[in-house]
Amino acid sequence: MDEGLSYNTFSMTVSEGKRLIAKGVAALPCVHRAMAEGTVVVTRSTTSGYVLEELVGHEVARATFVTGKTVPGGKPELAKMLTGDMGTAVLVNGEWQQEMELEDAMAQMNAGDVIIKSPNALDYDAGLVGYLIGAASGGTVGDTLGSVHGRNWHFVAPVGLEKQVAGDLAGAAIELSAAGERRKGPGIWVTPAEIVTEIDAIMLLAGVDAFQVAAGGVLGAEGAAWITVAGSEADVAAAMELVEGVRGEPSMLEYVHSL
Repeated sequence: MDEGLSYNTFSMTVSEGKRLIAKGVAALPCVHRAMAEGTVVVTRSTTSGYVLEELVGHEVARATFVTGKTVPGGKPELAKMLTGDMGTAVLVNGEWQQEMELEDAMAQMNAGDVIIKSPNALDYDAGLVGYLIGAASGGTVGDTLGSVHGRNWHFVAPVGLEKQVAGDLAGAAIELSAAGERRKGPGIWVTPAEIVTEIDAIMLLAGVDAFQVAAGGVLGAEGAAWITVAGSEADVAAAMELVEGVRGEPSMLEYVHSL
């Protein structure tokens, strides 16, 4: 331990984390380059809605940019508040091509371009993310992942720490696939990715070290992450200023009720 370091430990709600993650994704060198002279594809999810806002610099209809939503099992009617009416967002040289479909975007993408897809599961230490798969074709992951590797695209996975899973994520995927017709519910597709969590975002944006120390909360802080930042006094102060900048970000439920 460096006795000259300053430390600060704080909690972030899930929605605050999503906003911070989005800022981190927008600051990634690969995203910055592709926004200037290339293509960035942002697929639909609640986290990706924040990312899209940070990339285009204004609010978007995030409630219509969601697929595969998880809502309380006893309140399935809540799912109707979120839709996928807004299609995959394609940005070419920083301009949102609102009429361009994913297939057309992929046809003109080049090495170094970026696909952004938020996962459902995280194995942080292993550098793996997982996507719940209901479609026989593998959904958007199936549509894009082969080209990511075959054509040298960046595959960026913005993901909150609340999606960290216990145990072996890759092993779980293998077991679910092996279950065959005995399996009910979705499978999970596990892959390496360029992962951006709250930890990665704050390290990138503030130049501090960061690590998670606890999780959870109540009264709107369910799923919260407790994070410690460490660095020079000035860098820690900058990190806390960044955190304060996302304080009070409405939950998704608060957001849709405000519309």
